[in-house]
Amino acid sequence: MFYQTDELSLQTNAHDISWIWIIILPTLGGLSIGLIYYFCSNKDRNGSVSDVIEGAALRNGRVSRRFGLISTAVSLITLTTGGSTGREGPVVHLGAVISTWVSDFIKVEGISARNLLGCAVAAAVSASFNAPIAGTIFALEVVLRHFAIHAFAPIAIASVVGTIIGRFFYGNATEFSLGIDTVLGFYYELPAFIILGLICGIIAIIFIKSIFFVDDYGSGIQQKYKIPVWLRPAIAGFLLGVIAIKFPHIIGVGYETTAIALVGNLELSTIILFVLAKIIAVVVTLAGRMGGGVFSPSLMLGALIGLAFGLIATSIFPNVSGSENLYALVGMGAFAAAVLGAPISTTLIIFELTGNWQVGLAVMVAVSSSTALTSKFIDKSFFLSQLSRRNLNLISGPKFFLLRDKKVADLMKFNHLDLLSDQKLDEKIVIKNNNIASTDSLELALNVFEGSSIDYLFVINPNAGEEGSNILGVLYHLDVLKLYNDVLTRSLQEEHS
Repeated sequence: MFYQTDELSLQTNAHDISWIWIIILPTLGGLSIGLIYYFCSNKDRNGSVSDVIEGAALRNGRVSRRFGLISTAVSLITLTTGGSTGREGPVVHLGAVISTWVSDFIKVEGISARNLLGCAVAAAVSASFNAPIAGTIFALEVVLRHFAIHAFAPIAIASVVGTIIGRFFYGNATEFSLGIDTVLGFYYELPAFIILGLICGIIAIIFIKSIFFVDDYGSGIQQKYKIPVWLRPAIAGFLLGVIAIKFPHIIGVGYETTAIALVGNLELSTIILFVLAKIIAVVVTLAGRMGGGVFSPSLMLGALIGLAFGLIATSIFPNVSGSENLYALVGMGAFAAAVLGAPISTTLIIFELTGNWQVGLAVMVAVSSSTALTSKFIDKSFFLSQLSRRNLNLISGPKFFLLRDKKVADLMKFNHLDLLSDQKLDEKIVIKNNNIASTDSLELALNVFEGSSIDYLFVINPNAGEEGSNILGVLYHLDVLKLYNDVLTRSLQEEHS
């Protein structure tokens, strides 16, 4: 990465690189990504954790292997040429690709395939962050979205194995270390941590909405001026290079800046500039359709926001407040939890990344307030918001999407001629009124039934011409309800077993 092998010294060494290379490297990286989209993929975006969540909920515990490998390559190029994102999204997606291959190879379906996906995610997170407890909970809380005992045991084992492998190659050191002992004057400082959590929640809302707004704006510009797919990431890379000339801390995952913030070695004015520059850089990277995740940038932004809050709080109340780096640690957890919508696993991963378990109450209070606020203004998390933008509403639980991947053609019956004869209906009238396409989902059919008082719908062929019969069969409301009850029962059994 910019001729460096240590991501904790990237920002410092970037000052020794010629400004022209700081612009050229991310631009070439973006161009390479664009060409990969153009020649190798039928999509103009990178895969992320949201695709893994979709795979667990709707794709029988599987993701697209081809798209996953392409996304891995895109993320690798992004992170090694200066993209301002994180590594957790790519490792989770790659783990899901591996579990998909294994599931296909050993021919497992249903619960077993989803549990295998959870095992892969937990092992990937644990190996990447040296955080076995958080890796386990992340797979359950974010990807599978339940805490069933039958899933916990294999996922916990996989997480431990991933950690062992990671420690074998990288050692057993925590990712960050705090400069001094953190002391919490709990009764006095509790309101401060609640306020810090709310501030992190507000900035997280702005952060997430900015990514989506700029992404939509970029798509509008791309369509209006007919900018080719391969050029969009290159433009984003160029903009990143321009920003990095003045603010090299935006390059890569940002662990060096995070480490500096956790020991409190920054001035307030510098922190504010760093936060603004990093938010802009992450927005440009993701809206420019480059790769990477949002967790590492969230840690960095949270640490900076917490440090800024701590500097102000300790200057106003010097006799009743702890150290500034305590607020940086708490802010790191509060902001990341708000973005990921994962208060439990984020709280745990903060402990494991820093090795400091003495400030649990402060982190929990801030995380609770930040996630509670953020969930009121976005669709629970950044990942679920991404899915909502693709018309995949997984927010309210499985009962609202269980029938999405089941088609009308799979449940229709073929006694439509008797119905037409009994009611003396003309086929053309049927097509215009009481009908549904054979390719539509049963989720749509159930919504149609619930919005009317009819007992059945005629199933039509969406590809048929004007000549001949367009009616293929009939779909009964009762049949849809029976199937819905069956799949809902199986889902509840999986979650509560």
